Amino acid sequence: MSKIAFLFPGQGAQSVGMCGELLASNSRVQELFRQANDILGYDLAEICLQGPVEKLDSTVISQPAIFTASFAALEVLKETEPEAVENCSAAAGLSLGEYTALAFAGAMTFEEGLKLVQKRGEAMQASADATAGGMVSIMGLEREKVSELCAKVLEDMPGETLKEANFLCPGNIVLSGTKPACQHAEELAESFGAMRATALAVAGAFHTQMMKPADEKLAAALESVKMQTPRIPVYSNVDFQPHTDPDEIKAILVKQVLSSVYWEDLVRKALEDGFDQFYEIGPGRVLTSLMKRINRKTPCNKIDC
Repeated sequence: MSKIAFLFPGQGAQSVGMCGELLASNSRVQELFRQANDILGYDLAEICLQGPVEKLDSTVISQPAIFTASFAALEVLKETEPEAVENCSAAAGLSLGEYTALAFAGAMTFEEGLKLVQKRGEAMQASADATAGGMVSIMGLEREKVSELCAKVLEDMPGETLKEANFLCPGNIVLSGTKPACQHAEELAESFGAMRATALAVAGAFHTQMMKPADEKLAAALESVKMQTPRIPVYSNVDFQPHTDPDEIKAILVKQVLSSVYWEDLVRKALEDGFDQFYEIGPGRVLTSLMKRINRKTPCNKIDC
């Protein structure tokens, strides 16, 4: 029998029009969005359906939107493949998606998770607004060469910030830091052997020290959350290990704000632990694409919204 794990997408998976068909036809999804609207204090469904894209893409909106949309996709899976939901024995999510994974696993309720995600998005947006940061995707380089690229940028530009923020899959690493450093990395990448370097349309230098004090604000918000022991383990982006201890989970969520995301390592650890069937649940197809680059032979079923 297959060992099933559910994967949930992170920020960037959103698109205007997502959940449109489900909102028109699925009463449980309609109720989810009504709950979300009450918690958030604005009409999330309208923004998901109508945009504008600049509003949906903002950190403060996109994080609650992806969290809610991923739960909408879960409703689809409960109807179409209830046995997959019943037999799922681990979960994980890319950065923001870790909150969805924890809520699915029962560490917190949908309502608690959404409130926490809203506060996380607000804190990260505030940190991004306070510092001129960015991110740049480096394609076609091994980790060692990316580290060399970072070191060269920092040698050329003392006082700037740059680090590896996302280890997504082989040859796909995202750097994060001050805008001048990101721009210089983009300019130098080809000389280090990169296939291409692309500046990302993001609000700030996520997963770096430039996100302070967002981690402290999140820690304060977590104090009011009574984290439960999840019914299944949830793999962490920070140490790519499965966790079930509520205190450990809280500490990891705080650390995640400033820490690099080790998605490739997380997936490889799950494969090592015997998981051989994955479901990407939520908007976009990023995690399915990454799985093909990490282990092409392992199936990843896409459940969209």
